[in-house]
Amino acid sequence: MKTSIACALMIGAFGVAAALAQDATAPTQSSPAKAKAAETDPLKGAFSGNLGAPTTGPITTEIYSNEAFFDSEKYIGIFSGRVIVKDPRFNIQADKLTIYLSKGEARGLERAVAEGNVGVIREAPGEQGAPPSRSVGRADIAVYTAKDGNVELKGTPRLQSGMNTHIATSPDTVMLVNQNGQLTTRGPSRTEIRQEPKAEQPKP
Repeated sequence: MKTSIACALMIGAFGVAAALAQDATAPTQSSPAKAKAAETDPLKGAFSGNLGAPTTGPITTEIYSNEAFFDSEKYIGIFSGRVIVKDPRFNIQADKLTIYLSKGEARGLERAVAEGNVGVIREAPGEQGAPPSRSVGRADIAVYTAKDGNVELKGTPRLQSGMNTHIATSPDTVMLVNQNGQLTTRGPSRTEIRQEPKAEQPKP
């Protein structure tokens, strides 16, 4: 029977060992709506909702998976099987996810590494009242660093923003998306810029 595990990581405000032990022994069941979304298209299920919500208060990261392993001594969690991550700052789908938690007083998410059929969505706030811009990335590996909010895509990554697509042409190419939605690419790539045809003006 498939088990959905929701691991709530309250950044800066929880005891890591106790939280991991509770989640490992008593996983919570997902709602029917979430379970249905995961069974159909994980991307649609993961990448809907209030992505890009304000993050001035405590941040909750929800992780859904078929299996989970926690090591409270090493401060890591390993999730596998249809992994979906929901976070106000990003959403991720992958075959496997390893999270690393900080060991200091401000215990929370330090780094996350997603592997296998990775899909990532980031939203950057719009400028001068414009709607947020959404970027969808796909790669073999994605690494999120909480300190700077960067997402690094590896393994022939590709990134789509609106109608434009940025595609790696080498498996060694690395793409870095910062928390403002700015992209830096190291290695060979191809960029496709598409424009809708202008509507014809009615003839007099």
